[in-house]
Amino acid sequence: MQKQNVQTYNERNFRPVVEKCSGCERITEEAGVQFCKSYMQPEAKWRLGICNFATHAKPEINVVTIRVNPLKAAKRASAKGKK
Repeated sequence: MQKQNVQTYNERNFRPVVEKCSGCERITEEAGVQFCKSYMQPEAKWRLGICNFATHAKPEINVVTIRVNPLKAAKRASAKGKK
């Protein structure tokens, strides 16, 4: 079994940050290499989308407005009142 080339951060096996992590407040630097303070393998946090520890990236929230027909809404409201 081959030993992987892993950098250390305070005697742990932290991996260096990936490009998407640049600008995050959780990055610390040791011996010229940047590491994430919160997660040992930062590339794994970005596989499925946005990293939940990222302080520099916020998820986009899409708000969808639905147009309601006022005549149908009035009929539904009056039907609920009869029961």
